[in-house]
Amino acid sequence: MVLQGNIVDIVGKRIYKGEICVEKGVITQINAANHAVENYILPGFIDAHIHIESSMLVPSEFAKIAVLHGTVATVSDPHEIANVLGVKGVEFMIENGKKVPLKFNFGAPACVPATSFESAGALIDAEDIKKMMENPDIKYLAEMMNYPGVLFDDPEVLAKLQHAKNNHKPIDGHAPGLRGEEVSKYIAAGISTDHECYSYDEALEKLQKGMKIIIREGSAAKNFEALIDLVPTHFEKMMFCSDDKHPDDLLLGHINQLCERAVAKGIDIFKVLQVACVNPVKHYGLDVGLLQKGDPADFIVIEDLEKFKVLATYINGVLVAKNGTSFVKNVPFDVLNNFDTDKKKISDFQYPSTAQRIRVIEALDGELVTHQIEANSLIKKGNLVSNTSTDVLKMTVVNRYKNEKPAIAFIKNFGLKEGAIASSVGHDSHNIIAVGVSDEALSKAVNLIIENKGGVCAVTDSEEKIVPLPVAGIMSDKSAQEIGEAYATLDAMAKKMGSTLRAPYMTLSFMALLVIPALKLSDKGLFDGNSFTWTSLEI
Repeated sequence: MVLQGNIVDIVGKRIYKGEICVEKGVITQINAANHAVENYILPGFIDAHIHIESSMLVPSEFAKIAVLHGTVATVSDPHEIANVLGVKGVEFMIENGKKVPLKFNFGAPACVPATSFESAGALIDAEDIKKMMENPDIKYLAEMMNYPGVLFDDPEVLAKLQHAKNNHKPIDGHAPGLRGEEVSKYIAAGISTDHECYSYDEALEKLQKGMKIIIREGSAAKNFEALIDLVPTHFEKMMFCSDDKHPDDLLLGHINQLCERAVAKGIDIFKVLQVACVNPVKHYGLDVGLLQKGDPADFIVIEDLEKFKVLATYINGVLVAKNGTSFVKNVPFDVLNNFDTDKKKISDFQYPSTAQRIRVIEALDGELVTHQIEANSLIKKGNLVSNTSTDVLKMTVVNRYKNEKPAIAFIKNFGLKEGAIASSVGHDSHNIIAVGVSDEALSKAVNLIIENKGGVCAVTDSEEKIVPLPVAGIMSDKSAQEIGEAYATLDAMAKKMGSTLRAPYMTLSFMALLVIPALKLSDKGLFDGNSFTWTSLEI
């Protein structure tokens, strides 16, 4: 195969008219050549940190859409399915991903369960990590969320880190807001990246101390604007990622969108593309081509270097997408799950109390972090209830793995004026999480999830919609188009019910993420993420 275009040589920092020769999936020649073709050829994009599960698609279905946007590889943490199904879940992701051309690079989840303060479906201990690190299909140790364990020299945590070092595999970090001597110790433990920075100063400190910073722009957490100004001077130590990308967003774009936005800010094209294409390959040692002679033929053809409209995507020399059509084929797979709780009664969501003031989770649009605030309570018949006039709504997390009493809290900024929304995508342990205007609505939404053994849903007095997620209760067995359209309809319903959040379901899913400050809810109770201790709802 011979392909002509404007060759974008990121390594050599030049663009010239030329042609690429490919034989048996490898680039054999790249030569200057005069021709009339105006398209640009450049290395494919890489998402440097993503949980494929958050797209609600299995890897093979994710690949179908990602290649349309010029993505040729991902650095994927199967942490979500691991918290449901353990090592078996990780193996499912690897095997399903191998059946399509996109280059998935899976890590070993470092924190399963994520904390001891929630109920998960599985455990991956240091001995499991040792075996996984010896597996060539496992490319790195995925995000070490248990930064207190690192700081306080927890033997189990240190053993996991050591197994990665023994196998010369990178270690990903997860340390939102960690600064000063604490972040220095965290880095000294061998942790090389962080995708959780939400301020310029935090990211700059970590860069100066030797970390590589991954700019995250996902469906809920959006840190691009806060961090992008670091790229002109620190482009050699930065990468792009989505972390969590919902299916409707994935249909619209991926890493190509971040390139477009960065170039629009006047950042040098070669610096942008080094962040998007080169740095993940170098840092993780990926078997992904960088448009050099002898490399795997992984590259894309785009219309221009401003909008990054992808015309064609090649992986190992095979055309996998062209002009909006994906050539990635369907892959059959067996559905596996772990869901074992009975339906709940309305009374299960009541919270008897006489407290006049309560602690409230304040959700922040576009952020995983929350604030802890206080509010006046609303009590009816001795029961704490939602207050739609002040937008302080009742929230619940329900253990999906066994029958337990639902945990109750209150949350602000969801804006619902009727009904409830619920999901079994509840990071990290994927219990059922719901927010609603009444105990009746909460019960109805939670039970709809239980009936389907996983999904995301919205209910009102007159309507109910659900997107079933039968694969581990967090992924669909349908195509990306089907799940994307169904999810978009559900998202619209939540907003019609009053939600003002850009991504209400993605935000909802993170309200049980205990490792992100400040106040969150697990199936076991209300949790202070700053002090890493339980706290009380009543003041």
